[in-house]
Amino acid sequence: MVMTAARRKAMKSLCAHSGSATGLAGSSAAIALAAIDSKVPVIVVGDSLDDAGYLYFDLCRILGEENVAILPSGFKRDIKYGQVDPPNQILRTETLTRLSAGNVRFVVTYPDAIAECVASREDIKAHTITLRKDSKADMRQTEQWLKDNGFKETDYVYEPGQYAIRGSIFDIYGYSDELPYRLDFFGDEIDSIRTFNVETQLSESRLDSVDITANVSHRGQLQSILDFIDPSSIIAFRNQSLTLERLHTIKETDVSAFTLLTEDGDPDALELVIDPSDFENHLAGFKRLGFTAAKPGEDHTPARSRATTTMAFDCTPQGVYHKNFDIIAESFTKFISDGYRLFILSDNEKQFDRLREIFADRGDNIEFEAVDGTLHEGFVDHQARICVFTDHQIFDRFHKYTLKSDRARSGKLALSLKELGQLEPGDYIVHVDHGVGKFAGLLRTDINGRKQEVIKLVYQNNDILFVSIHALHKLAKYRGKEGVPPKVNRIGSGAWQKIKDKTKAKLKDIARDLIKLYAQRRDEKGFAFAPDTYLQHELEASFIYEDTPDQVTATQAVKSDMESQRPMDRLICGDVGFGKTEIAIRAAFKAAVDGKQVAVLVPTTVLAYQHFHTFSERLKDFPVRVEYISRARSAKDVKAILADLEAGKIDIIIGTHKLIGKSVKFKDLGLLIIDEEQKFGVAVKERLRQMKVNIDTLTMSATPIPRTLQFSLMGARDLSNITTPPPNRYPIITTVDALNDTTVAEAINFELARNGQVFFVNPRIEDLHNLEDMIKRLVPDARTIVAHGQMPPEKLEKAINDFSAHDYDILLATTIIESGIDMPNVNTIIINDAHKFGLSELHQLRGRVGRSSRKAFCYLMVPPGKPLTPDARRRLQAIESFSDLGSGIHIAMQDLDIRGAGNLLGAEQSGFIADLGYETYQKILREAVVELRTEEFPELTDAGNAADNGDFVADCTIESDLELLLPFYYVPQESERIALYQELDNIERDDQLQAFEERLTDRFGRIPDAAHELLLVPRLRRTARRLGIEKVVLKQGQMFLFFVDSTNKAYYQSPMFGRLLNYLQAHPARVQIRERNGRRSFAIAKVLTVAEALSILDSILNLEAI
Repeated sequence: MVMTAARRKAMKSLCAHSGSATGLAGSSAAIALAAIDSKVPVIVVGDSLDDAGYLYFDLCRILGEENVAILPSGFKRDIKYGQVDPPNQILRTETLTRLSAGNVRFVVTYPDAIAECVASREDIKAHTITLRKDSKADMRQTEQWLKDNGFKETDYVYEPGQYAIRGSIFDIYGYSDELPYRLDFFGDEIDSIRTFNVETQLSESRLDSVDITANVSHRGQLQSILDFIDPSSIIAFRNQSLTLERLHTIKETDVSAFTLLTEDGDPDALELVIDPSDFENHLAGFKRLGFTAAKPGEDHTPARSRATTTMAFDCTPQGVYHKNFDIIAESFTKFISDGYRLFILSDNEKQFDRLREIFADRGDNIEFEAVDGTLHEGFVDHQARICVFTDHQIFDRFHKYTLKSDRARSGKLALSLKELGQLEPGDYIVHVDHGVGKFAGLLRTDINGRKQEVIKLVYQNNDILFVSIHALHKLAKYRGKEGVPPKVNRIGSGAWQKIKDKTKAKLKDIARDLIKLYAQRRDEKGFAFAPDTYLQHELEASFIYEDTPDQVTATQAVKSDMESQRPMDRLICGDVGFGKTEIAIRAAFKAAVDGKQVAVLVPTTVLAYQHFHTFSERLKDFPVRVEYISRARSAKDVKAILADLEAGKIDIIIGTHKLIGKSVKFKDLGLLIIDEEQKFGVAVKERLRQMKVNIDTLTMSATPIPRTLQFSLMGARDLSNITTPPPNRYPIITTVDALNDTTVAEAINFELARNGQVFFVNPRIEDLHNLEDMIKRLVPDARTIVAHGQMPPEKLEKAINDFSAHDYDILLATTIIESGIDMPNVNTIIINDAHKFGLSELHQLRGRVGRSSRKAFCYLMVPPGKPLTPDARRRLQAIESFSDLGSGIHIAMQDLDIRGAGNLLGAEQSGFIADLGYETYQKILREAVVELRTEEFPELTDAGNAADNGDFVADCTIESDLELLLPFYYVPQESERIALYQELDNIERDDQLQAFEERLTDRFGRIPDAAHELLLVPRLRRTARRLGIEKVVLKQGQMFLFFVDSTNKAYYQSPMFGRLLNYLQAHPARVQIRERNGRRSFAIAKVLTVAEALSILDSILNLEAI
C-alpha cells in the first residue's frame, strides 16, 4: 500500500479526532498504522493474542524490531488458571521498561493483556539496578541486592529470577530482557558483560552496560496500562467494543477449581485484573483510532463506540487461489491489464524463481516485482492500483508469527533434559569391558602424592571398580526399555564378553546381508526417469508448508536416484509430521508423469485408507489416478481395480501386503514405496527383497534412525534423515492437569465448537468405557466411539474410518493411535494417566494433533491428589515445556532410538540392546561394520586402506600419576564435572576440542593449569591410536607405550611401526624397548607432562617409516 502525503495527513487528522480507518484488509492495516507520526508511543490493541502477534510481526517487518514492542498476558492459558508464564513476564517488563525510557514507537497488545495491572514507573525504577563494564561493583553487595529483590541462587541460570556464581563468573537472569547476562569480575571491577543462551549456556554478544529489573508484576502500587502511558498517547483499536466486552468478561470469571486443588497456580491471580468501568471512563480522555477491514457501512460496531470521523482505504484481501494456477494466471493477467502493479512478497528467494518457472512453463506472460521479506496477509489497494501478494497465500501455506519469548522458553526444557541425562548415584552404568554396574559417585584419590578424580562403580557381590576420568568413553548410562532394570554383571565372570561376542556375530550376519544386497544392486540396470517437468514444479510449489532444508536434500536425493540407471533403495527417516509422505508423493508423481505405475505398500488397512486420502487430496488437480485396495473394499471393487491396474489405467495403487501377492499384476511397475517396513512379516520382506533388485524402492520410517547407526550403515543402505521440524506450524499447546470434569468439558466443548474432533487416550482398555460414560455425562451431545487393539481388525478399521469421516466427534483409544493415523481435523488430544507413558510415547501421541494450520491442544492428565515420581514429573515437564513440533529430536528420545535400531536391524536385536544397553550396542555395531568392510568387502569402501586409518587398535587406554582434573573451585558441581569429563573424553577432533575449551572459558572463567593438561589427553589418545599403541602410561617422569600383541603381523610390518623404530634408532639413550608375555613396549625417559608426551608422539608421526 502506498502511503501518499495526502493519506499520511488524513491519518494524522483521524488520530487527532479519534476517528476510524475502514477498508484496511490484510497487512494494509499495519502499513497504515506504521505511517502514524507521533512523538509519544502508539498503543495498538488487537482482538486476540494471534491478531496482536501478526500485527506485531508486520510492524516489526516495516519499522524494525527496535521500534516495536509487544505486551502479552503474564499467564499461560486463561488468567483464571493462575499459571504464571515467566517468558511472557519478561516481555511485559521489557515493554514497560522501554515505555519508561521512551525508546519504543509502537506497543502491540490485546484485551487479556491489558486486563492485568502493571507496576508503576516508580516501582520499576526502584527495582532496577544498572551495572557497567570497567566500573567498580562489589560482588557480595550485588548478590545481596538480588536476594532482597526475590532472586534465587541456582547452580545454573535457566529462568528469570535466578542467579549463579562460579568463581569470577556471575550469571543473572533479570525480567527485562529475553536473555540472561554473564558478568566476569576481576576483583571488584566488572571486566566484561555478555548475554548468553539459556540452552547452551554460552555467551552471545558483548555489552557495555545492563539494567537488571526484578519481577515487578505483583509489586507495589499496581495500576492500569492507561495510568502508565503518556496521557497524550494514541490508542488504536481493531475493535474497541469487543475489547471492553472482553475486559468485563474477565472481571466476572471465577478462579478455576483446578488452581485451588493444586499448588501449580496462583489463587490470587484475579486480584490483578483492572476495573473495566474505570478503564472505560479513563479511555475517554485519550486520542483513539479505530481500524478495520470492513468497508464503510459494513462495520457492526455499536453506535456509542463508533467514530464520527472516518477515512475509507479501498483495500480488499488477497484472493484465495487454492494453489490453482489457472485461476492465479487469470487473476494476475487481469490485474496487469487493468493497470495494477504486482508485488510478490516472500522470505525465500527461491519462491520467486519457482513462480517465474511455473509461469514460463505454462506460457503465461506475467511480470511481477519481487520483494524480499514477507508480511502476514496480502491485499489489493484499488486507489493506488497496486497488488501486494504473499507467496504463502498463493501456495496456501500457513504463516506463523514468533514472539521473542520463545527463546526464553527453551531454558526450562534444557534443564529438564539435563536432569534426565545426569548421572545420579544408583544409576545403572555400562562399562564396555566389564558390563552393567551401579554408579556410586565421583571420588578424589591420591596417586603418588598427586590429586586425581575417579568414578566408583559397584558390581554384583559388592565388587568395586574405579574408572579413571580418561576412560569415561568406555562408560555409558544404561539405556534400555523404560521401567525395566538391567541385570548387574559380575566382574571377571566372562558372561559379559560372551554376550558381546554373540551380538557382534549376529550383527555381522545382518550387516553382511545388507551390504551384499547393496553390492548386487550396484551392478543391476534399472529405469532412468526423465528430469522434472513443469507439472512437477507446480506440485512441489503447492506444498502447504515451506520445505525444510532436510526435505529439500531428501527430495533431491530421491530424484537423482530415480534419474540414475541404478535401481534406487532409499530409506527416509523422520519424526511424526516431518513431511516424509510429501517426499513420497513427489516421487510417485514423478514416476507417474513418466508413464510408470507406483505401488504404495502400508502395514495396516487403516493406513491404506489414510494414504489414499492424502495422495488423492494432494494430486486432485493433476492428471493421475489414485486407487487403494484393502479388506474394507468389496470384492467387486477390488476385482475392477485389479483389472484396471493390469490395463495400465491406474497410476498409483495403495494397499497392504496383498499388493505384492501373485494375483496383483501391473502393466509397468516403476516405483515401490514402503511405509514402516519393519511392521511386515518375514515372507513379505523376502518378496520385497527380490523385487528391490531392479525396481526403484523408497522406504519410510517414522522412527528416527540414530545418527551413529547411520554412519555405521553407510555403504549398506542409502539414508535420508529428516531431523528439522517444519517451520510455520503452530506449536501444540501442552498443559499438565489433574483429571477433573471442568478441564475435560472445556477442552471438548472448545474443540467441538470449532467443528473439530478429539482423541482421548487411556493406557488401559478396561477404563475406556468408564471414560466414555464420563464424557457423555459432561458433553451429552458429543458422539463417541471406542477403539483398541483387542477388537477384531475389521471392526477396528470401521471404527477408525467412521471417525475419520467425522461420523463421531471423540475417539477413545489406547495407544494404537500412536502409529501412523493422520487426521488433520483432530486438534485436541487428552492423554489420561500421562505419567504412565514414556517420553517417546507421549511425544508420538502428541504428534497426532497439530497436523493442520489450526492451533492444537494436548492435555496431559494425571490422577488428582496422587504424588508423581520425580522421573515422571521431569518427563511431563520436558514434554510440556517444549511444545514445538520437532522437539522429539530435541528430547533426544532414547527409546525412539532403540526402536529405530530394532526396526532397521530386526526385532531380535531388542533383546541384545536390553542386555548391553544402547550405547555399548552401538559401539559393537560400529566395530562389526568396520571389521566386515576391511575383511570381507574392501572393494566396496575406502576403508580398504586400513593401515593409515588407525584400525590396528580400536581404543587406547591412558594411565597417569599427573594431576589432571577440573579443580573443585573451578567447577563446583559434581554432576557438571562428570558431564564435562564425559564430553571431553568422547572428543575425536581438534575443532571439537577447541570449541570445548572456549565453552569452558566462557562458562567458568580462565582455565587452571591442571585442567589445561587434562584437555590434551584426547589428542594424546588419538595420536597414540594412529600409531597403533594400545596403552600409554605416564608415571614417575616416564612414558610407557604398549603395542598390540605379536600375533598381529600386519601391524609390525606397517609404516606406523616403522616410524616408531625410526624414533628408537634416533634416540637410543632415551628409549628402551621391552617385551613381557608376548607384548612389546617402549619406555621413554624424562616425560613430565602430557604436553611433552604429545609432542613426542606428534614428532614420531611426522617421521619417515623405516
